[in-house]
Amino acid sequence: MARPSTKTEKEPGRLRQMWQVFQMTRRYDSSIVWLLILCLAVPVGIAVVLGILLSGTNILGLVLYIVAGVLAGVLIGLIVLGRRAEKAAYSQIAGQPGAVGAVLKSGLRRSWTGSEMPVNVSPRTQDAVYRAVGKGGVVLIGEGPRSRTQPMLDKERATVNRILPDVPVNFLYVGPDADSTPLFRIVSKLARYKNVLTKAEVLAVSNRLSSLGKNGLPIPKGIDPNRVRAPRPR
Repeated sequence: MARPSTKTEKEPGRLRQMWQVFQMTRRYDSSIVWLLILCLAVPVGIAVVLGILLSGTNILGLVLYIVAGVLAGVLIGLIVLGRRAEKAAYSQIAGQPGAVGAVLKSGLRRSWTGSEMPVNVSPRTQDAVYRAVGKGGVVLIGEGPRSRTQPMLDKERATVNRILPDVPVNFLYVGPDADSTPLFRIVSKLARYKNVLTKAEVLAVSNRLSSLGKNGLPIPKGIDPNRVRAPRPR
């Protein structure tokens, strides 16, 4: 009788993960190769110049400058790759119902909370309204054409104002309109709102809104937010 295998399937190594992220990004962003080369070449070039000027004939000093330049270039390259990979990942789901929910589930920073579940959905058009709560107050995000989501946003703001009259409510529009916010800019847009709530107040506001019981609405038919995660090399 064969013994059951005790080996579990190992996750890809760090370098392999980074290679997969790079390959995925390159398919949607052809400029990433040249950007990464530039990220490495510029710091190394600066390090060589500084090494020649400051180290003189000291070979060891020049080598240390070059090593520092390479490390700086790799770090900058990883940062650029991470941001480009995130943008590429979001570009794959842009325009699909539930895309905003995927961003709120996987991309929010600690100062903001949100859910992949919409607080309002149009059964006919699949337009949806999502809610995020943070130090900037409450932000309602409309997914779909602004002409259709505006009444939904106004209705939801009236509900929030009724139970939390002193908390500011802002709108974000994510859709086909020219002035809409792209998916990959949602998190940065939220970070720009002026802080008006403390950490404790954010928690209290989030709990109060959750008590409304609206988060039981179904996710719009489209993508599965649980399967959409922006890859981030670490």
